[in-house]
Amino acid sequence: MASESIRSGPAHYRCLGVGVGPANLSLAAMLHSRKEVSHLFLDRKGSFSWHDGQQMPGNTLQVSLFKDLVTLADPQNPYSFLAYLHEQGRLYHFLNAQFDAVPRVEFRNYLAWASRTNPNIGFGEAVEEVSFDGVFTVRTDRRTVTAENVVVGVGSRAWVPPKARELLGPTQFHVSEYAGLARDLGGKRVVVIGGGQSGAEAFLDLVSQPAGQLPRRVSWISRRDNYFPIDDSPFTNDYYMPSYAEYFYGLDRETRHAFNERHVLTSDGISESTLRDIYQKIYLHRFVEGNVDLVGLHPNREVRDVQPGVYGGWQVSARHNDHRESVELFEADVVIWATGFRPTPMDFLGPVADRLERDGEELRIDEDYAVYWDGPDDRRIFVQNASRGQRGLADPNLSLNAWRSRRIADRLTMVAGNEQLPSFIEWASKPGPQAGRGA
Repeated sequence: MASESIRSGPAHYRCLGVGVGPANLSLAAMLHSRKEVSHLFLDRKGSFSWHDGQQMPGNTLQVSLFKDLVTLADPQNPYSFLAYLHEQGRLYHFLNAQFDAVPRVEFRNYLAWASRTNPNIGFGEAVEEVSFDGVFTVRTDRRTVTAENVVVGVGSRAWVPPKARELLGPTQFHVSEYAGLARDLGGKRVVVIGGGQSGAEAFLDLVSQPAGQLPRRVSWISRRDNYFPIDDSPFTNDYYMPSYAEYFYGLDRETRHAFNERHVLTSDGISESTLRDIYQKIYLHRFVEGNVDLVGLHPNREVRDVQPGVYGGWQVSARHNDHRESVELFEADVVIWATGFRPTPMDFLGPVADRLERDGEELRIDEDYAVYWDGPDDRRIFVQNASRGQRGLADPNLSLNAWRSRRIADRLTMVAGNEQLPSFIEWASKPGPQAGRGA
């Protein structure tokens, strides 16, 4: 819950943040030492959470530990992951553990620590409306404050196909609810839909259960041609550097969209360690333990419909992408949708919505993530993790989280921070002298 000191604090702020996920949590950490910028960050949730429903045993981050809230933009900031380990007294233990990747639950606990120790963050207070009349008036479910700038970081929410939304419940749910709903599945037929990391982790957890708790069958359906790994190679990772984000921003919308479609596996592929664990589990089940019917792998299929089964449960129909006339049916007691997330609606911006410019389905932003609008230049709405179409695949990723927050913090203070050196790659063309021109 938001503390009473926050609720009884000032009525006006230089910066007010809506939402406290990793994006705004990063900005709050950046602003903590900038005393000239009065700021407050609010979240409707009663306490911090980050994919809590997907915290399964053995899950790890797909990015480096340096891609925390602050390190890549402000390595001396006291809210770094290393500072967290040191403050908790276990920095040596973490080093000795020699993790190949940071356990996801440990990173979640780090984020919770950063939210808990920052006095400018409050939970249990929902922003209901943002209006403007010289300053932004922010009305919450508890009070009204004003702000010169608003930073929206409400993140994303679980997405399932529209036809499935009315069917959701205890036996058909999004993977974000896995920890709470994927229980007592022993002897049942389970269908996992979605071929990204979340689907892979759910599948792996299901086939890793003790013998008495194993499902009868686990079918894994994906639209992708195969269960593809994430591309984590050095030059591909240049797409997740600030210099490429700047180049991408200058491209036309059609080119940006085509790039995101073409390179989606640089962010949404499956960790090779997860794929290896899955393959080994299947090998053991089929050839060592005799569970020959436990696993069904069905990539290159498009799920067309889910209906109540004739004899209870669900019937999932899928069409093979190479044989469009072929429709396959899967009987299931439980259906798990691992179909990703979409940006959370920003309905609280309703009073100013017609003053904000758009770029397709997104709010149109400038180089510092400020939304273009018809208001004064010194009053801005910034958006975080809501510009994938304009800033590229790195926008919802942790890779540029600290850099983006520093850009916003610098804009608020009118002081430019030091940029890192650009990529080795020359992204933009450099036309030579015009043909026919003399020396």
